[in-house]
Amino acid sequence: MRIIAVCTGNTCRSPMAEAMLKAKFGDIAEVCSRGIMSTGAGASEESILVMREMGYDISGHISQRLTQKEIETADLILTMTLNHKRIICTAVPEAKDKVFTLCEYAGIKGSIDDPYGLGINEYRKCAEKIKKAVDAIEL
Repeated sequence: MRIIAVCTGNTCRSPMAEAMLKAKFGDIAEVCSRGIMSTGAGASEESILVMREMGYDISGHISQRLTQKEIETADLILTMTLNHKRIICTAVPEAKDKVFTLCEYAGIKGSIDDPYGLGINEYRKCAEKIKKAVDAIEL
């Protein structure tokens, strides 16, 4: 099974989700993360710090842009927001049955809002919400 976590820049939310999904499902699934508008940057310093506090290492992460081929070959695509889901489903309509927001797939309300530029406590809240969602997922 191939799972892709998707956010905007692939520097904050989706790398955090990738690390948590790999920790939980890495023995039964191939997990990666991508961005809708990635530029090849590393994970944000705040994301690295917060993940380190939680026991994950994303310090080597380099952002990558989601491709049409990846959308087509993925088994499950988990986006951080409804807007990310809409962008993917508009670009590749036949993928609609395998694209969900992370919260939707986990059966919890809300979305994973972007903490970029909002300070370390917002990153912590974001990471905790991602963890709550990942913990609720069963494959």
